[in-house]
Amino acid sequence: MRLPADHERLLAEVLSDDAGFREALLAETVRLARRRRRFRRGRLATVALAALLCLAAFIWHSLPPRAVTREMGVDRCAIVRTQPLPSSALVSTQPQPSKRLIASIATAKVIETTADSGRFQEIGDDALLALAAPKPAVLVRLGPGREELVFANSDDKKGFPLD
Repeated sequence: MRLPADHERLLAEVLSDDAGFREALLAETVRLARRRRRFRRGRLATVALAALLCLAAFIWHSLPPRAVTREMGVDRCAIVRTQPLPSSALVSTQPQPSKRLIASIATAKVIETTADSGRFQEIGDDALLALAAPKPAVLVRLGPGREELVFANSDDKKGFPLD
């Protein structure tokens, strides 16, 4: 239970020594209270201003774009007209005759192939093993339609001369 008379009497005894101290203490307390109130008001004003700016930015971005205005009946766009280049401005290439051909290698062979599949014939398993007969080899079936010729000596994979 608080007794106001006791508190006031205690405060009066503490502050009775110097009346100026009591007034200075009261003035400082009032100054701090005003400062705290200004800070709260400033913080509230800052939050309100930030909310208004966010709202303005949202409204500005949600507005449809403005139509292009015309000044004195003329569009603000520049008109570009094009025309084809004259033939003298075009760069073209022409093949050189073969006697003027300069190559970086000494000679080149031209190999022509034909689509004639009648010149090749498929050989069977026995014929393949007969071709590899001088060297030991085995024909391994990996699946339907997939076979592999395996040589016993790994050097034979590189090839060997046929006499």
